[in-house]
Amino acid sequence: MHPQGWRKSSRSGQRTSCVEVGRTPNGAAVRDTKDRSAGYFTTTGAQWAAFIGAVKAERFD
Repeated sequence: MHPQGWRKSSRSGQRTSCVEVGRTPNGAAVRDTKDRSAGYFTTTGAQWAAFIGAVKAERFD
């Protein structure tokens, strides 16, 4: 099944060098907005939750 509901962060504004996130039955998919035809990678729900938690905890700053 292909990811659905692709969306770009509202914090990206008008920039084109961003990523989009789509929903999958078991998690999320991520793709580059500059080259959508290049495909995407998927994560499980647990992996995505861990990533979002790390972002919110500023572990990548």
